[in-house]
Amino acid sequence: MSPLARRRLGRIALNAAGVLVFLFAIFPVYWMVATSFKANDQIFTTSFVPFPTHFTFEHLQRVLTEGVAGHSIWLYMRNSAIVALGTVLVGAVFSLLAATAVARFRFKGRNTFLILLLIVQMIPSEALLIPLFLSVKRLGLYDQLLGLIVVNVGLTLPFGIWMLRTFVAAVPRSLEEAAWIDGAGRFATFWKVLFPLVAPGLVATSIFSFITAWNELIFALVLMSDSSGYTMPVALQYFFGQRGTDWGAIMASSTLMTLPVVIFFLLVQRRMVSGLVAGAVKG
Repeated sequence: MSPLARRRLGRIALNAAGVLVFLFAIFPVYWMVATSFKANDQIFTTSFVPFPTHFTFEHLQRVLTEGVAGHSIWLYMRNSAIVALGTVLVGAVFSLLAATAVARFRFKGRNTFLILLLIVQMIPSEALLIPLFLSVKRLGLYDQLLGLIVVNVGLTLPFGIWMLRTFVAAVPRSLEEAAWIDGAGRFATFWKVLFPLVAPGLVATSIFSFITAWNELIFALVLMSDSSGYTMPVALQYFFGQRGTDWGAIMASSTLMTLPVVIFFLLVQRRMVSGLVAGAVKG
């Protein structure tokens, strides 16, 4: 076999492997969406039903009209959106400022701080449940969405600082020095030079923070006692009962719960690409 044929065969094998991985990853999402439109006899059948033969909006309509735990499903969606967006905004500000300080300044204990960031990420969030619960209780944030935002920011901040640090360190200092020579102050340099180049990393960390806060269950369940403050992951637990599981409603609610994440990604993914070279070179 010629080298050209071997290279072509290698590309075909690599593409086939990529397609298999994609299908394996996307199948649970497809099954969730397809099940939300299946009738109950197709959901609970013992035979394999790859797609609904008769589409039904019964489960979706029931979730939207009847609600969960005495409240509309839109209330839980709103609570999840407040917590997720609050986590993204607050976390982005603190992680960017901290990452800039770590990457640009040399201070005592800098390496220790970076090592502690790695250690914190290794600790399971369940191990922090009781300390965080007591801290939120003492701060008077129990049973408030602000308390969930504070906790989620604390959980996602180490990852954001560590990731943004590499983006800030990759920006040449000569760009900032050129801005200083042109008369720009530190804030103007940060906003007009550094921020556009770090924007892709900020988008990546924002996606991670949004998904983490949107899907978080344990802290939302422990720190909220009033059902009107529940988020979507907590509301989904009400479909699991002692007498059975309402899989149609679960899949319909999960499909609705997935849409905001997809929309958020579509809104910010363009910035992830365009920000790579924005502001670096002119002319």
